[in-house]
Amino acid sequence: MSKNIPDSLDPEFEPLLLESMADGVFTLNGNGEFTFWNPSMERISGYSAEEALGKPCSLLSFNRCFNKSCPSGIKECEIYKQERIDGKECFLKHKNGNDVPVIKSARILKDKKGHVRGVVETVTNLTELHKARREAENANRRMGESHRFGNLIGKSSTMQRVFATIKAAASSDATILIQGESGSGKELVAESVHFNSSRAEMPFLTVNSSALSESLLESELFGHVKGSFTGAVRDRIGRFEEAEGGTLFLDEIGELSPFIQVKLLRVLQERELERVGESKKRKIDIRVVTATNRNLYSLVESGRFREDLYYRLKVFPINLPPLRERKKDIPLLISHFIKLQNHKTGKPIAGVTHEAMRILLDFNWPGNVRELENAIEHAFVLCEKEHIGLFDLPVEIRQMEYRINSSKIQATDHVARGLQKKPTRESLIETLEDSNWNKAEVARRFGFSRAAVWKYMKKWDIPLKKPQ
Repeated sequence: MSKNIPDSLDPEFEPLLLESMADGVFTLNGNGEFTFWNPSMERISGYSAEEALGKPCSLLSFNRCFNKSCPSGIKECEIYKQERIDGKECFLKHKNGNDVPVIKSARILKDKKGHVRGVVETVTNLTELHKARREAENANRRMGESHRFGNLIGKSSTMQRVFATIKAAASSDATILIQGESGSGKELVAESVHFNSSRAEMPFLTVNSSALSESLLESELFGHVKGSFTGAVRDRIGRFEEAEGGTLFLDEIGELSPFIQVKLLRVLQERELERVGESKKRKIDIRVVTATNRNLYSLVESGRFREDLYYRLKVFPINLPPLRERKKDIPLLISHFIKLQNHKTGKPIAGVTHEAMRILLDFNWPGNVRELENAIEHAFVLCEKEHIGLFDLPVEIRQMEYRINSSKIQATDHVARGLQKKPTRESLIETLEDSNWNKAEVARRFGFSRAAVWKYMKKWDIPLKKPQ
């Protein structure tokens, strides 16, 4: 063993040095039997020196012995070909049967004439490191769960309120009206309500009210009997009956014709329906969730939507904010979509560049979350590096880089002309949180002066400094 110790070290200190090492150290002779076993090896493996010395190296059952299973003889070991192995992560089998994570390194021992005398190996215990990794992974998982509700993702205060509202809605059977712009995730909200309710094991069906003509939609929802119209060659149950015990999600509810509105109102009031072409009433037990990207109340005022139906649908409203009002969620959503695309395409993309992130955060996202998801999918087609860059993004988003300065000039003009949009207390607090309480940044986003920000904060009793 002394052949592997520097010449400057006094030989009498060699055993003391090896025995005091935190890493496990052992040596093997030409037959692959243990000839030295320091105290750290006893702690790591559970085998005392008396139990190990003279035994073959297979005693430790390394699961990854230089990228192959343990050979039948020491001369077949890969170490004899490579002469040194550094930092191989693997597991050894503890005396009690448990697997111990370690890093193993090895060197061939030669005498002065260059003849191989054996092997020396060091083993570093990674148990604590693995424990720390698991704790970090669990913490990240818990953090991710706190920012999710079903398939919805968001850490902004507005989305946290949406999650709380969904949870409350799921505990009842009330009819729900989800209001939000196209692409904001209304169907995901409906799914979250259903799958967190007592009806979760029953059907969840979706009907897009704007995709079918009035006659086809009537048949789709209520069903029909044979011969009730041309082409009705057999009886057919509708979606209301198919969803028995579960949830029926009616999207784009603002597009319903007056005739279908009357039939839907009767279903909600009586909890029964008639198939097209028959007069038999059929009882149903379902929950109805509706959604629209239009202002239903304005449709009521203009006479295009029944007021009694509006109030029947709006028993429990859920308002889903557009993406531009919850920009704090954009990095979280980007990370989620990158993981999905990595899994789908096999590309190892880690994230986006700072330049690209700045543009993604400044973009107005008229198509909301759906548009953001499409943008990331588009970027995956072009990106050949580890991070998505500016020129991997769709052209309409890239052009945002050149509109930023002009938008600042326009905002200044708005201030001068008094055309800036007035904030609400809620939107001001949200923007303050997104801007880390930077009043200048808040002023830029709203398009008016910092003095106006201070005025609104004072008016609504909002703290001037970020609450601790």
